[in-house]
Formats: sequence, structure tokens, C-alpha cells
Amino acid sequence: MSSELRVFGVTGIGEIHPRDDLAGIIAAAVADHHGGLQDGDVVVVTQKIVSKAEGQLVAVDPDDPLSHKALVEEETVRVLRRRGDLVISETKHGFVCANAGIDLSNVELGFAALLPEDSDRSARRIRDGIRARAGVEVAVIVSDTFGRTWRKGLTDVAIGCAGIGAIVDHRGTTDTQGRELQVTEVAVVDELAGTADLVLGKSTGLPVAIIRGVDRTWLRTGSVHDEIVRDPAEDLFR
Repeated sequence: MSSELRVFGVTGIGEIHPRDDLAGIIAAAVADHHGGLQDGDVVVVTQKIVSKAEGQLVAVDPDDPLSHKALVEEETVRVLRRRGDLVISETKHGFVCANAGIDLSNVELGFAALLPEDSDRSARRIRDGIRARAGVEVAVIVSDTFGRTWRKGLTDVAIGCAGIGAIVDHRGTTDTQGRELQVTEVAVVDELAGTADLVLGKSTGLPVAIIRGVDRTWLRTGSVHDEIVRDPAEDLFR
């Protein structure tokens, strides 16, 4: 496990528009700062700019604060709970979140942002693009803000990843007392997404962070969809 990490927000990204080259923009923004991108860096990219670059924007009535609710129903495959205007829904991606992940914050007035079609694929594209432009092997995490069942407050989690395992499996190893661990699987991409959010936040205008110093054994082919999204058959609460 890493004993020290560095995390910093990337300045100079600017406003993102459909079909923008995110990988090129990120590589250029980091080139003159913090020694440029380095092999083993983890690039955390917020869902919002990924959705913008991929054109996942839908027009809504700017004068109706609830006009995006029809989109919530369209993007929902199953409603788990409903209270007033709040819907806790399961999306086609397998995520369980508020309002199917549809967001109006940090989006041009009159538009709502949908989740990327496939956030793991989005992460792979950004990773491949950075390799082509900067000549370095990085990992990429696409992050989004989720609430937690039975706990107040929000935190960022990973909705897509590439070049880093989503889960670090400690089962079969031993603890400090020599006892074998039976169930310990650590969602390191969620922990890294939350770490990055400490320097990003919702009002800083910084949509990308770099985390440096992660354990190199974590860097492998990874997938949030395949490793983290729980099969409903294994879920005690659905």
C-alpha cells in the first residue's frame, strides 16, 4: 500500500464543449505544471466534463426547475424509492443514485447533463489519448457525486476507470495479528475519487485532478461496471 500520495487540481482546463479532445486538453494543461504527466499518475476526471465532451446534454426548460424530471424517468430502469421530487433510481448502467444521475449544476442554463453512455469506455479513451499525446502510461478515473445509504452527506465515487483495478482484493492475506482476511475487498477507485474531490469540489472550476504515488500493483486493466456494480442477486436491499 502507498505510504504517501500527492493530489493536485489541474488549472487551465476551461469550458468543455461537445467533441472537445479531453485527453489533449488535459495533457496540455498539465504539461507545464507539476513536472507534467508521469507514468503511474492517476487522472481523475469529473463526469460533468466527460458528459459535455461526449454530447450527453439535453435541452430543458430554463424557467421550470422540474423540467428535467421527465429525463429522470427516461433514464431510470427501476425506481427504488420516491419521495416528493426525489427519485432514487437504478440506471441502465447499474448505478443506484438520485434522479438517475442527471444534473443541472455547472451546465449551461437550459440544459441537463446525462451520465456517459459507458464511463469505463470513456476512461479508456482518455487514457489512450493521453498515451498518444504525452507518451506516458496513466490510469484514468471518471468520478461523480453520490449520496450514501444511511449516511448524510455526499462524496465522489468512480463511475468508470481504466488502467487501474477498481477493487484491491485482500482476501487470503493476513492482518497484523496473523488472522486470514475473509471478505476485505477495497474499492480503491472510489477512495481515490473521494480524495480528488478534496481539491476539486463543486465551485472551484477545477474538473480534473492528478493523484501521484499510488501503489503500482493497483495499475492493471480495471472496470467499475465489472468489479464494483453489485449484481442484484447478491444485494440484500433490492
